[in-house]
Amino acid sequence: MVTVEANGKQELTAVKIDPESSTRTTFRCSRILVLAAANEALRKSRELVQQELGKLTGGLKIPGLGM
Repeated sequence: MVTVEANGKQELTAVKIDPESSTRTTFRCSRILVLAAANEALRKSRELVQQELGKLTGGLKIPGLGM
């Protein structure tokens, strides 16, 4: 129903709402779905950053580089 994209800088880059679903949901429900999708996009972005840092550091835990 709702898709939110984020980049590695923790910035939201796109919000897509399925037009078919908007006729079946209330405004309040849509807001909840957007918030949930945004939080999921940011969570995935943080995971990607951690994976890339792990590749660069060879899995070492370097203080100040983790989130």
